[in-house]
Amino acid sequence: MSPGTLYLIPNVIAEATLEVIPQQVIKILPAISHFLVEDVRTARRYLSSLKIYPSIEALHFEVLNKDTPANHLASLMSPLSMGLNLGVLSESGCPGVADPGALAVGYAHQQGIRVVPLVGPSSILLSLMASGLNGQQFAFHGYLPVDAVARTKKIKELEQESKLKNQTQLLIETPYRNNAVFESLLKTLQNETQLTVAMEVTGISESIQTRSVNEWKKNKPNWPKSPAVFLFLA
Repeated sequence: MSPGTLYLIPNVIAEATLEVIPQQVIKILPAISHFLVEDVRTARRYLSSLKIYPSIEALHFEVLNKDTPANHLASLMSPLSMGLNLGVLSESGCPGVADPGALAVGYAHQQGIRVVPLVGPSSILLSLMASGLNGQQFAFHGYLPVDAVARTKKIKELEQESKLKNQTQLLIETPYRNNAVFESLLKTLQNETQLTVAMEVTGISESIQTRSVNEWKKNKPNWPKSPAVFLFLA
């Protein structure tokens, strides 16, 4: 029996934006009834909202998150060995990018299982596209340190690297820390460094603005607790 295929299924990155999910995804999903997800409740709600399954109750969900031990992967991926397709569903955006789905993908490659990424919204790439910063040399660094001193040190290191390589630096943050991170960026970066704040990308209140640090200092917004991407280029 041939193994099933591991499909990487995109999710929305802002509320009430199902139109950003391509038709290719809608066509493929009915052939998948087994899923690896970070949160079963939100995964069920998302798939239900697509209105493509006669019954969500017939679907099978297993949890794959940052705390999943590596020795649990064989069991989680077992539907593939039975010839069934398996979907990895991110909580937001694309699986495997700043997402524990990478664990499943790595295991699939080790086992010679076909991996198919499906097109969907990525706040990282969409923010880079709309920033006007260097789109040929860039690096994604995930989250900055929570500790203020360590965060300042990291920002200085990234700015130095940006200047040396002409490299755009991309960061994400937990929504409730948006303003703290923004304040750290303004205090630490050089005045001439270009800073982009991309807030609620693809959402109703989407805002993507690029200004010099000095310009931001003259008019500092109070950012909402919404998903954000921060980009800068020295």
